[in-house]
Parts: sequence; C-alpha cells; structure tokens
Amino acid sequence: MDAAQEAQKREAFRQAVVNTLERRLFYIPSFKIYRGVAGLYDYGPPGCAVKANVLAFWRQHFVREESMLEIDCPCVTPEIVLKASGHVEKFTDLMVKDEKTGTCYRADHLLKDYCKDKLEKDPNLSAEKVAELKHVLAVLDDLSPEELGAKIKGYGITAPDTKNTLSDPYPFNLMFQTSIGPSGLSSGYMRPETAQGIFVNFKDLYYFNGNKLPFAAAQIGQAFRNEISPRQGLLRVREFTLAEIEHFVDPEDKSHPKFSEVSKLEFLMFPREDQVSGRQARRIQIGEAVSQGIVNNETLGYFIGRVYLFLTQLGIEKDRLRFRQHLANEMAHYAADCWDAEIECSYGWIECVGIADRSAYDLRAHTKLVITPVKKELGLAFKGNQKKVVEALEKLAIVPSKKQLGLAFKGNQKMVAEALEAMGEKEAMELKATLEAEGEAKFRICSLDKEVIIKKDMLSVSKEKKKEHQRLFTPSVIEPSFGIGRIIYCLYEHSFYTRASKDGDEQLNVFRFPLLVAPIKCTVFPLVQNQQYEEVAKKIAKSLTTAGISHKIDITGTSIGKRYARTDELGVPFAITVDSASSVTLRERDSKQQIRVNVDEVASVVKELSDGVSKWPDILLRYPTHSS
Repeated sequence: MDAAQEAQKREAFRQAVVNTLERRLFYIPSFKIYRGVAGLYDYGPPGCAVKANVLAFWRQHFVREESMLEIDCPCVTPEIVLKASGHVEKFTDLMVKDEKTGTCYRADHLLKDYCKDKLEKDPNLSAEKVAELKHVLAVLDDLSPEELGAKIKGYGITAPDTKNTLSDPYPFNLMFQTSIGPSGLSSGYMRPETAQGIFVNFKDLYYFNGNKLPFAAAQIGQAFRNEISPRQGLLRVREFTLAEIEHFVDPEDKSHPKFSEVSKLEFLMFPREDQVSGRQARRIQIGEAVSQGIVNNETLGYFIGRVYLFLTQLGIEKDRLRFRQHLANEMAHYAADCWDAEIECSYGWIECVGIADRSAYDLRAHTKLVITPVKKELGLAFKGNQKKVVEALEKLAIVPSKKQLGLAFKGNQKMVAEALEAMGEKEAMELKATLEAEGEAKFRICSLDKEVIIKKDMLSVSKEKKKEHQRLFTPSVIEPSFGIGRIIYCLYEHSFYTRASKDGDEQLNVFRFPLLVAPIKCTVFPLVQNQQYEEVAKKIAKSLTTAGISHKIDITGTSIGKRYARTDELGVPFAITVDSASSVTLRERDSKQQIRVNVDEVASVVKELSDGVSKWPDILLRYPTHSS
C-alpha cells in the first residue's frame, strides 16, 4: 500500500470514529445551533462518564498511590504571576494572515502540511527533494520568523481557503487576556496551564508536608489557549483539561525510593541520538535507560514508568505508545531532560503527556518578582550535608528547670514546661525582664486554663549566637503534565473496531473500552415488552445501583440484536437480558458469549467483574453458557 492509499485509509477510519462519537453524543461542537466556534467542544453523557473515569483512575494511580498533595486554584491568573513564569513574553506561536481576507493561520502548520502532503502524494519527487522536505520537518521548531517566512514564500504556500498571498510570520500570544475587577486596572489572563498555581503555593505546601522533601503536588483543572487555527478535533482546542504533577526534589539527589518497582518495564523509547541519526524508536528497559544516562535521573525515569502503566491500563495499545526525548532545539534552556509520551492515532504520533525535569527555574522565577515576605522562603536552607557555614545565627534558648517546676507543679510539670518552651521571642524576652526585675511573674497555661506563678529559678531565657552548617538550595521539580482530552481521543481510536452483523449484511461499530473507563458498565433488557419482565429488570437495576454499578435500562420494543449493537457502540462491557422471572442471560461485549445467572446473583457477578475481582473466563467456569 503506497503513502496516498495509507493516508486515505487513515482518513476513512478517523471519519468512522468521529461520526460514531458525535452521533452517540460522546462529544459535539459547542454552540452548534449558532454554527459553533472552532476549538470548543461539549462532552455529552457518555463522554462525560469516560472523562470522569479517566480522571478517577488518574487520582488513584498518582495522587493516592504516591501520597501527593492535591490542590485546586483559580483559572483567572494575575498578570504578574505569568510575567514571572515567562508566559507574557514568550507564550507565542508564529502567525500569518491572508492579505485580502485577514484570516489567520499558524505558520508552522502550513509549512508542515505542505511538506507532508508532498511526501505522501507526489510520487515524482526526487531523492534530493524528499531529503530536503524531511529536513524541513525535522528543524521546523527551530526556524526563526524570517526563516519560516522564506520557506513559505519559497514553496509558494498560499492561504488554504482562498489561495491568496500570506503576510510575513509574526508572534501571537496564545493567552486569553482579561481584567480583574470593574476598574480594569488589574490585568489578568485565563491560565494556559495549572502548574503556576502549585509553584506560587510552594511555601505553604512545603510547610503542610512537615517541611520535608521530596514531595509532590497535583492539580486537575481547565486551561485555555487561544489557538490560531484549531483543528484535529479534541487534539487541538482552546479550552481543555490538564492534570499536572509537580514533584519537588533535592537537585543533588534525584534518586527515587520506588524506582525498582518500574525499573524492569520495557517499552518503546526514542532517545535524542536515535532521532538525529535517523533510527527508529526501540524497546529499552527504563532501568537501563537511567543507568546508561539516556534518561537523566531516577525520579524522571520513575514517572516515565508510571505514565506507561497509567496509559496502558487505560487501554492505549503498547505498540502504539512511545516515549520521545526532546531534541536540543526543543529543550528550554533551564531544563535538564524532557520526554513526551506520544500515542499513535490516525493523525500520526500525538504528544499526550510531557514529563520534564524543569530544574529550579519556576521557583527561582517567582522568587525574583514576588513582593511579599515569602520572597526568601522559596529557596530552602537544610541542616546537614555541610556545604556552607552560616555565621552568627541568633537563636532563642528557653530552658525550663525540671526540678523546680516539679517541686512547684507536681503532675502538671510537663504542661507548664511545654507552655514555656512554646513562647515566641517577644513574650519570652518580656517574661525574662519581669523575672529579673521582680523575681516572679504571672503566666497563663492554656492547657490548664489558669494562671500560675513562675519564679526566677524555674526558667532560663537567653539569646545565643551559634555557627550552623547549612546547605542553601532551591528545589528542582519533575513535572508530568497530562492532556486529558488528547489521551481520551487516542483511547477512542485505539478502542474502536467494526465487526459483521449476525446476518453478515452490515458492519457494526464497537468500542472495546476496558471496564476501568467504560461509560456504562451494564445494560438491562427485557427480551420483550412484558410487565413481568420489566419488573424483574427494575429489580436488577435497583441491585446494580446499590452495588454502585453504572447501568441503563432499555425497554424499547426493538429487536435484541439491535439493542446489543447500540450498547456495543457505546462500549458497554455487559448486557443483561431478562427472559424469565428466575434467571437471566449475561452477555460479554467482545466475545459475545452469554451465561445463565439467577436474578438474585447477577448484580454481584457484574460487581465482581467491574471491580476486577474476577475475569470473564473465571465466570464462564462457574455458570452455564447460553446459546441465543
């Protein structure tokens, strides 16, 4: 099959998937009755359920299993925050305009489409021209505005819709700008990522974690990018859901205590050297990739392994998932190493998760601009690992006399001592002055709810100057960032297939979603419209609800074959058919096998399967099969 035929086959497959998704209301264009707005989509009932299941599994797989700190920050972000992060100045794409109509296009996409179209559809290209076009695609992200404009003019690329000439490329900031408050004096933006909310809260999160490193914070939320020319459905949109993790770690110790749990995982990796030399992605154990220096450190390698497990357990095919290392021209100047989890779909290899070692860039950037007393505390000072001696640190020393307190307060000695030791500097120095002047002082003990008399010989208060060995540093951050909409779209494609109907006269669509993400776990059908069967169906539905199993009752008079086809098209794993008052059939979607189960047992069987306690082959051994 040549490149043109392969492209046509991909397009036909994509159209079948998208038509099914929109017809069954997984997602649809937003504001459709007003002709819609490019890059905005609504999730329908099954789409919402799939998304909720994906996010629930993300929380389980990362937040709970890794004991992360989850937060939720506003979408509207003050301008100063995004100035510090570099988004105001640098969050841009190069844009060109149709010189007659003013329609805008993303310049690099026009050049990429031209090169790919030529390579796929022009069989008369010379070897030199093929090499040239492939080189352009390889260096596309590294082209300056002038170089990009020269290529567009040199290849005679025009506006796709009108064939009019295009302007020179110029930068366009992708953030949606707004004003905060009615005066319009406070500028802000709709956040382009969720990460900055974590960085600005670092000090409080660090305190919440007991002033200990390493720790990770996570956030799920909406992000906004004013894409120049959104396309490719859910893959490039203007409002989308991100799930991001910021794992803060000592820059001199990026080992991970759980790395051994993933070190033996082997999957497709595409290191920088292999890309530059023209080789293909290859299977590498993540432990070997770290030990050979292909992946920069254990913590980065650990998260790459965990991302692989997350995606494959969702239903992404292992052979169509790879981890590609950023080339030198893609890397931010501050980054130590960056990898993208790319999933192959009908659009090609799509970046769905970015896993980056961002070093200490973000915390340092906010330290420079922050205007509160937090400023000095975004960098940390840790005792031990003597790197720097800090001279003359004044420390308050409060030393209660256990003997004198014991004689005076007997069993309450400990509570009095703890209250004295808990004094702040101002209170302690005032108490010291009173004791020196009068020999005794009144002191309130909250835990005893009364005042006591403290005498001079019960307490020593002083300020001492000490040399301390401290190591001063700003933590590095490892950041896995998940584009949830992209992952879901790729999952739709990986789960979709067609099979012949029972009569063989038509092809039926099926989504083979894993139980983990299926929007509905089970449907309940009375075989025919019959009052007795409908009552049994309602009884089963009530049992499923009690068991926490999402389900749907279909009591339409349609044939059972058509009802099975409808639920297969929604990706429902199991269907219960009520054809008697005492027992029912339970059908599995992919094998189409059926078993006979008592009415009172069927909900618990579906619960077993949904929770992963039993697999379908196990259930087949326990119950008699049924032939339709």
